[in-house]
Amino acid sequence: MTEDEARERILTAAEELYYRKGYAAVGMDELRQVAGVSLRRLYSLFPAKTDIVAAVLARRHAEWESGLSVAVADAGGDPRARLLAVYGYLENWFCADDFRGCAFINAFGELGGTNPEVAEIVRAHKASFQAYMAGLVAETGAPAALAAQLSILAEGAQSTAAISADPAVAAQARGAAEVLIDAAFARA
Repeated sequence: MTEDEARERILTAAEELYYRKGYAAVGMDELRQVAGVSLRRLYSLFPAKTDIVAAVLARRHAEWESGLSVAVADAGGDPRARLLAVYGYLENWFCADDFRGCAFINAFGELGGTNPEVAEIVRAHKASFQAYMAGLVAETGAPAALAAQLSILAEGAQSTAAISADPAVAAQARGAAEVLIDAAFARA
């Protein structure tokens, strides 16, 4: 097995295990076993658990950005539809059989208080989403404050859907977003 193959196996196993069981609950031995690599190989590629968590979150960040961008692009050129596509993306995600909330919120809840590196990764991810929303709002000519409001709705929907196991939360957030968007467009 090449170094790249071993790295991929480790990250795939870590992503699945951390998301399903939690970051703190998964030890290096369990990860090694599921990935099918030796403990020595695991530590040679990732000297510390934080290194694996950081790599897993980097993958999740790329997946999130890619999926969100596709959903917004698929909504076409209508600015309102592009903003609301964010909530359609959330609804699709919330309906997935393996949905267990936001990996970043989960990581922050488990590790953010004791691991500054993880906390910074999570903050950067959330700031990136807010910047993305700010860009979408700027395209519409609506007041900039709308971006923060829509971001808070999306973040709240993620937490609520994870806790309630109810994907309808996305439709509720979308309904609230429609009210905010319509009010912002009326003022613009």
